[in-house]
Amino acid sequence: MDTLISGTLSPSLGNLTFLRLLDLSNLKELKGPIPPEFGKLTRLTFLFLDTNKLTGSIPTSFQYLTRLKKLYLSDNYVSGVIPASVFRSLTSLSELGLSGNQLSGSIPSTIGKLASLVKLDFHGNNLSGSIPPSIGRLKNLNYLDLSENRITGSIPESFGGLSGLVLLYLHQNEITGSIPSSISGLVSLQFCRLSENKLTGSLPPSIGKLPNLQRLILENNKLTGKLPATLGHLSSLTDIFFANNHFVGKIPSSFGDLGSLQTLDLSRNKLSGPIPPQLAKLKNLQSLDLSYNPLKLVRIPEVFAKLDLFRFMLAGTGIEGQLPSWLTSSSVSILDLSSNRLSGKLPHWIGHMTGLSFLNLSNNGFHSAIPAEFKNLSLLMDIDLHSNKFTGHLKTILGKNVQDPLGYFNSIDLSSNNFTGPIDEDIGDKSAMASIVSLDLSHNPFGGSIPKSLGKLTGLKVLKLAGDGLVGNIPAELGNARELSTIVLSQNNLSGEIPKNVLNLSELQEFNVSGNQLSGSIPPHKAVIPVSAFMDNPVFPANTLIVLLLLIMEFLKSIHEV
Repeated sequence: MDTLISGTLSPSLGNLTFLRLLDLSNLKELKGPIPPEFGKLTRLTFLFLDTNKLTGSIPTSFQYLTRLKKLYLSDNYVSGVIPASVFRSLTSLSELGLSGNQLSGSIPSTIGKLASLVKLDFHGNNLSGSIPPSIGRLKNLNYLDLSENRITGSIPESFGGLSGLVLLYLHQNEITGSIPSSISGLVSLQFCRLSENKLTGSLPPSIGKLPNLQRLILENNKLTGKLPATLGHLSSLTDIFFANNHFVGKIPSSFGDLGSLQTLDLSRNKLSGPIPPQLAKLKNLQSLDLSYNPLKLVRIPEVFAKLDLFRFMLAGTGIEGQLPSWLTSSSVSILDLSSNRLSGKLPHWIGHMTGLSFLNLSNNGFHSAIPAEFKNLSLLMDIDLHSNKFTGHLKTILGKNVQDPLGYFNSIDLSSNNFTGPIDEDIGDKSAMASIVSLDLSHNPFGGSIPKSLGKLTGLKVLKLAGDGLVGNIPAELGNARELSTIVLSQNNLSGEIPKNVLNLSELQEFNVSGNQLSGSIPPHKAVIPVSAFMDNPVFPANTLIVLLLLIMEFLKSIHEV
C-alpha cells in the first residue's frame, strides 16, 4: 500500500548522528527544503529522498557525508546548481540520482572525483553547459543518463575510457559535434541513445567494435556520410534507429550479418538503392522502415517477401505499379506504402491480410472501389487512403468485421477521393465505429445530409466533412459527441442555423463552417474561433456588427505582428 505523509523535513533529524540509512522516499506530500543540518549525519551510507515535493537547493553541507554510498533526490522540485564542493569528498558514492528536478547550471567537473560511482542519473532537469571530460575518469561507471536537459558542446573523447559502461543516454539535449572514434572503448555498452541532438559528421567505423551493443538510437540528428560497413560486426544488435538524419549512399550488404536485428529504421535520410539481397538473412527482423529515402525502388523488392515482418514501411521510396501478390501471405500488421506511385485496383486479396491493424496507402493512384473482401480485416484499427481515386460506397469499409476486443476503428482518413454517397445514416451504429477518434471524409462527392447518428460516437474527437456536397442542417445530435475538439464542415451546401450545443462543446478547439448556406445568428461560444470560420455564408443578422468588429481586430493584429 502506498504511503502518503505530508509536512516538511525537520532539521532535528540532523541530530541522529548514528543513523546509517534514511529512507523517506515516495511519501508523495513531503515538501519544503532539505535542511543543511543533514550534513551532520556523517555515518549515513544510504539517503533516499526521491519521489516527493521537496524544494530548494542541494545543501553544500552534503560534502560531509563522506561515507555515503547511495544518494537519491530524484523526482522532486529541487532547483539551483549542483554544488561542486559536494563531489570533492563523496568518494564512496556508488549511485547518484538527481533526475526529474529543476536543477540548472552545468555539471561540475568535480564529478570526476567520484571514483566509486557506478550509476549517474541526471536526466530530466535544466542542466546546461558541456559534459565535463572528467566523467571519463569514472572507470566503474556502468549507467550514465544525462538525457532531457539543455546540455551543449560535444561528446568528450574521454568517454572512450568508460569500458564498463552498459547504458549511455544523452538524448534530448543540444549536443553538437561528431561522435568520437573513441566510442570503440565502450566495450561493455549495450544501450546507446544519442537521439534528438544536433550531432554532425559521419558515424565512425570504430563503432563496429562494440560487441555487446543491443540498441543504437541516433535518430533526429544531423549525421552525414555513408553508413559504415563495420556496423555489420555488431552481432548482438537488436535495434537500429537512424531516422531523420542525412546519411547517404547504399545500405551496406554487411547489415545481412546482423542476425539478432529486430528493428531497422533508416527512414528520412538520403539513402539510395538498390536494396542488398543479403537483408533476406535477417530472420529475426520484425520492423523495417526505409520511408522517405530516394531509393527509387520502382518495385517492392522480392527480398522482403522472405522476411517475417510485423511492421513494413516504404513510404516515399519511388514504388510504382500494383501491389505485389506475395503480400497476401505475409504476416504484416502495420503497412505504410504511402506517397508512392502505386496504381490500378486495390486487389481483392487485400482481404486475406487478416493480420493488418494499420494500413496507409495514401497519396498514390489507386482508382477502384474497395473490394468486398476488405470486410474480413477484422483487426484493422487505422486506415488512411487519402489522395487517391477510390470510388464506390463506404459500406465495405464502415461495415467491416471486428474481432473483439480488437478491430474497432481508431482513425479513418478517406479524404480527397471519388467515394460516392450519401454517407450511411447508421454510421454511428456500426460496430466497427464504436471507438473511432478521428474521421476525415472530406473532398468526396457524397451529397446527402450529415448523419445524425454521428452523435453516438462518444469517443470522436476529430470530424472533417469539408467539400462533400452536403445539404440540409447541421444536426444538433452532434452535440452528443462530447469529446469533439475539431469540426470542419466547410465548403458544402448546409443550411439553417448552427446548433448552440454543437458550438458550445466543452472540448471544441477548431470549428469551420465557411462556404455554406447557413443563416441565423452565431450562438455565443467559449472557444476562440476566427471569423474566417464563418465566412461565405448568408449574413448572420444578429452578429453582423460583431463579425465586422472581429474582422477589424484580426486585421489590426496582423498589422501589429508584421
